[in-house]
Amino acid sequence: MTPPSFTSKERSVGYTRTDWSEHYNDGRDFRRLGDEERDLLVEHTPAPEGGRALDACCGTGELAAYLASLGYTVDGIDFAEGALERARTEHAGVEGVRWLCLDVEHDDLAGLAEDGYDLVVIRLSIAFIRDRARVLRRLSARLREGGTLVVITPVAENTPEERRHIALDENELDALIDGFNTCERFDAKGLAVLVLRGPGGSFSAEEKLRPDPQAVFGAAVVVTDAFGRVLLGRSTRGLWELPGGRIEKGETAPAAAVRELAEESGLTARVEDAHVVTVMHDDRLDVRRVTAVVRLTSWDGELGLPEPHHFLRWEWHDLNTLATLGRIFTPSAQALTAVWPGVLPGLPPVHSYACATAVPPVPGEPAEAVRLRERMAGIVIGKGWAPSARVQAALHEVPRHRFVPETLLETAYHDDLAVVTVRESPESAVSSVSAAWLQADMVEQLRLERGMTVLEVGSGGYNAELLAHVLGERGRVVTVDVDPYVVHRTRRLCAEAGSGRITAVLGDGGLGAPHHVPACGFDGMVITHNAYDIAPAWREQLAEGARLVVPLEMGGYTRSLTLVQRGDVLHTENWTYCGFVRDRGTAARTAPAARLADGAVTVRWEDGAPGDVTGLEEALRGPRHELPTGLIVQGVFNFETLQIYAATALHGFCRLAVPEGSTLVAQRDAAAMVADGSLAYLTHVKVKDAPDPADRLTEFFIHAYGPAAEELAERFAECVRTWDRKVRESGYPPMTVHPAGTPDEQLPAGDVLDKPSARLVFQWPGRTPAGTQDLLAAGGQRA
Repeated sequence: MTPPSFTSKERSVGYTRTDWSEHYNDGRDFRRLGDEERDLLVEHTPAPEGGRALDACCGTGELAAYLASLGYTVDGIDFAEGALERARTEHAGVEGVRWLCLDVEHDDLAGLAEDGYDLVVIRLSIAFIRDRARVLRRLSARLREGGTLVVITPVAENTPEERRHIALDENELDALIDGFNTCERFDAKGLAVLVLRGPGGSFSAEEKLRPDPQAVFGAAVVVTDAFGRVLLGRSTRGLWELPGGRIEKGETAPAAAVRELAEESGLTARVEDAHVVTVMHDDRLDVRRVTAVVRLTSWDGELGLPEPHHFLRWEWHDLNTLATLGRIFTPSAQALTAVWPGVLPGLPPVHSYACATAVPPVPGEPAEAVRLRERMAGIVIGKGWAPSARVQAALHEVPRHRFVPETLLETAYHDDLAVVTVRESPESAVSSVSAAWLQADMVEQLRLERGMTVLEVGSGGYNAELLAHVLGERGRVVTVDVDPYVVHRTRRLCAEAGSGRITAVLGDGGLGAPHHVPACGFDGMVITHNAYDIAPAWREQLAEGARLVVPLEMGGYTRSLTLVQRGDVLHTENWTYCGFVRDRGTAARTAPAARLADGAVTVRWEDGAPGDVTGLEEALRGPRHELPTGLIVQGVFNFETLQIYAATALHGFCRLAVPEGSTLVAQRDAAAMVADGSLAYLTHVKVKDAPDPADRLTEFFIHAYGPAAEELAERFAECVRTWDRKVRESGYPPMTVHPAGTPDEQLPAGDVLDKPSARLVFQWPGRTPAGTQDLLAAGGQRA
C-alpha cells in the first residue's frame, strides 16, 4: 500500500478528501485482497439469505465486489470521489453493489441502509482514522442482530519504520477490541484480521496501582468538541482516561486542569473557562483520593501527543458509546457521570460534593442530531400534535438527545418512544423522557404565553426546556421531583444544554412547589407521571383560569386531562390517551387486588373499595357463560372511551389480569365487574378473517362465571350497547373535578367517581340527570 506522502502533523489530523482522490487518480492503490483474507471472510462471515454488507473506506472496490460474489448486497463507501470513480469503472459489471461518497468519521450516515447490515468491514484504513473507537462503534451500531464487524489492518511489527503510520501496534489493537463482547484474531500474511461481535459492548471501571500520596489531590478535565463528544486518552496502561493530574502546591483546580490539558493533549484553554462541577473523594487502598471535576467550556489548538510515555493517543467519543468502551480509569468514569449522570451505570460509590459555581451551558451536537431532530419535529407537527408556532420552534431547537446522553440518537429522536432514564428494576421504570408527540401535546394544552411561570411535577430536563423555550426569556419553569438522583440529573443536564431558566427542586410533587409559587399562582401546571388523584396543592397553587395538564388514572386507565381552574372547580377541556410512570410520592398507591384460581387470575379495584370475592374461586371452576354484545367492528378499532365509560358508569367495575397463555380467561387485561359471587369481563372475538387487517371483523363478547353470570353478562353487554349507540361517536364527555368534601346535592348531574381528594363528575351523553339513580335501582351505588 502506498499512501499519500504527508508530514507527521498532517498525518495527525488526517488526510483530506482531495489528497486521497489525487492518490487514486494517480493510479495508486492499496494492497490487493489476499487469498488468506478471502478464506477467512468465507469461513467466519458467510452470507445469510438476504445478507447485506458494508465496505467502509472501500477504495477502488475490490473487497466490495468480492463480498457481492459471496451473496451479499453491498454498500461500498469512501470519502474520496477519485476512489469511487475507479470503483465504478473497474467493477461496472458487478451486480448488487452501491457506491456512496461518505466520510465514515465525519459525515451523517443517513444514506446507508436503514435496515442495517449483517457484515461491516473496514480494511487497511483504521490507522488513518483519528477517533477509531468512535468510528467502530458508529459502524457496529449499523449491524443487524448477530452481525459481525471485521477490521483488517497492517501490524506494526510487520511494517517498515518509514511506513509505520499505516499500521497498528499491539497496544493500538488492544484499544480497538476493548469493550466488544467477543473478538477473534487471525493472521493473513502479516495483516491482523479482527472479527468483532457483540456491538453493544460493555465497560469496566479499572484502577491503577496505589497512587503516590502527593498525587492524591487531582483534577479530572472534561472537555467536549463542536459535536458534543468528550475527549479521552488511551493510556499506556491500557485504560481510557480523562485529561488531568495532580494539583500542585498553591494551584487552583481550574488552573491545574488547564495546565494538565495542555501538557497531556496539546489543547489550550483559559482558567476563566474552567469550572469545578463537583469534588469527589474515595479511598484507593490506604490513600484518600480527592478529585476536582473541572468542566471546560472553551478551548483552542489541535490534539497532539506531548506525553507519549503516558498516552498512546487521544480520541473524541460520543457520550452514548461510553458504556461500550471497555476499561475506563475509575476516577475518570466517576467524573464523566458527575457531568452526565447515567452515561456509565453501575459504578462503585463515591462521595461527591457539588460546587455552587454555575457552569455555563456548553454547545455542541453532530449534524446527525440536527437531521433527526428535524425529522422528529416534522412527524409530530405533521400529525397535528404541535399546531402553534412556538411549540413547533421548541421541537426544532431544543436538543432532546442531550437530556438522554446515554441513548442512541435514533432512539432519542424517535417521535413515538419514551426513553427510560432511571429504573427501579429491569421491569420497572422510575423516570423517563416521554414520547415527543405527547410532550408537544401537553405543552400545547397549557396555552402558555411568554413570561409565564409554570410548574412541572416529575423532572427530567427535556420537557422543562420545551416549556422554557415556549415561555421565552422572561419565562420560568419550576420542576419538582421526589427522587434526589432525578433532580441531580435534571440540574446537571440543564446546566450542560439548557436555557438557564429551569429551577429543579427536590420535593414531593403531590405538595407542589410551595416555596416557589408566584403571588397569583402558577400560570400553568403539568404533571408528568400517572396520578391516581388530584392533589389539593395543585389546585391551591394554580392561578385562576390557568390550566392543569395531568395524566389521571380512572379505573386504572390513564388519560391526559387538561383542566381549567374556575373557582374551586376544575373543568375538563381536553382528553388524550397516554401512559406514564406511576407516582412515587405521598399519593402513590397500590390498588387492592385478589388472586384467584391458584394465582391464575388477578382482580384489581383501581378505584374505591375492593369488592366481595366470596364464591369466585368456585365460580371460576364452573361453566363459562358467553354473551355476544352485537357490536361488530371492522379493522383496527378505537374503543378508548368505552374503557372510561365502563369504569365510571358500571357498578362493580374492576380490572382482570391473567398470565400469558392462560386458557381460563380469554383476555390478558380486561375490563370486568364483580357482584353476587360472579364475575364478567369484556373480550373480543374475530368473526371474519381477511388478508388485509382493515377488512377483518371483530365482535365484542361478555364472558361470565358464577350463579349470576347471565345477569352480569347482560348488564355488561347493555353497557357496551349504550356506549355504541350514544357515546361512541361523541367522544369523551364534559367532566368536572370538585373538592372531596363537596356534598352530593352540590354536584352537577352525572356519574361520580370519588378519589381521596376529589370528586369527578362525568356527564356522558345519553345518561339522564338521574343516571346514577338508575344504577342504584339496578342494585348498584355511586362509584
